[in-house]
Amino acid sequence: MKIRYFDHAATTAVAEEVKDEMLPYFTENYGNASALYDLGKKSKEAINIARGRVARAINAKPNEIYFTSCGTESDNLILKGIAKAYRNKGNHIITSKIEHPAILNSCRSLEKEGVRVTYLNVDKNGFVDLRELEKAINKDTILISIMMANNEIGTIEPVKEIAEIAHINNVIFHTDAVQAIGNIKIDVKKLGIDAISMSAHKFYGPKGVGALYVDENINFVPIQNGGHQEDDKRAGTENVAGIVGLGKAIEIANQGIEEYNNKLLNLRNYFLERIRVIPYTKINGDLDKRLSGNINISFLGVDNRDIMKELNKKGICVSAGSACSSGFIRTSHVLSAIGLSEGIARGTIRITFGRENTKEDIDYLVDTLEETIKKLRIQN
Repeated sequence: MKIRYFDHAATTAVAEEVKDEMLPYFTENYGNASALYDLGKKSKEAINIARGRVARAINAKPNEIYFTSCGTESDNLILKGIAKAYRNKGNHIITSKIEHPAILNSCRSLEKEGVRVTYLNVDKNGFVDLRELEKAINKDTILISIMMANNEIGTIEPVKEIAEIAHINNVIFHTDAVQAIGNIKIDVKKLGIDAISMSAHKFYGPKGVGALYVDENINFVPIQNGGHQEDDKRAGTENVAGIVGLGKAIEIANQGIEEYNNKLLNLRNYFLERIRVIPYTKINGDLDKRLSGNINISFLGVDNRDIMKELNKKGICVSAGSACSSGFIRTSHVLSAIGLSEGIARGTIRITFGRENTKEDIDYLVDTLEETIKKLRIQN
């Protein structure tokens, strides 16, 4: 059975060009980057090349790029690292209610250590209220962390305006850009962003490697002990092949970002036209300030677990708008935050298009959805 993959917000396949550039660092240039002999120096040089590629992609300096294992680690490192570094200045962090669990759970962990956290509300489309943000800032605020693009509903937040508010108040601004990198052209200097988290597997790079940009004028404390890798900020032997892959992937993504977005936008619009054949549906989130390839859609009167099971039988991969665990379904915190009832949220799935998708794939998806939703509604 042919697999039709519509879950690119979860992960992407490694691009052939990326894989080809990574391979030598598994079997030929396998030296430890900390070693002083030539084999190690080759690995060190490869890491520096990747660091330069990441820096150029977001208009940063190479010394402002730190490699990690994933976006989650990058989020943990910056939130906890800044909280420790600036504890004498203040102990207040501002974030939003629709952040990724890497941010929310890091904040909850910091709260146990005495850090105060404000969780901003969002409107029905997932946008942070800038006036509420301004009111939340006080003399103890050291960090604002608002994601650039939401992983469930695709909402693109007004990060430039948020950065301006942060800097007027002498507060550091971090954005989780895990969903944005490869989908949005990012210039950290023009946007005024102090720190960015990213993860390679979201933009056709390998899993198990991420990066963190931090402006060179901002201090943060490492959160794990070990060697002196990554300028003493992230101890541990470098994943050289993964770092090489991240560097190549972000370079490719950045070069073709306009063409890629146009393709995804055309696919999304085509899906929206075709999905009208199914009654009682609801598109969640804003359709203008949104990731091009993202659709978050609710089908009234059905359960998303049943939808996914039926789609899976037909070779279709999508994700839910809820997290399932041991047979128990928990309403998505993002969908709750934008005001969806539990009943509507339970019938919600996320569809995210990618490089390999075609209009023929979408025809198959919509036809299968139409058949599936009709069948499930009759059963219910």
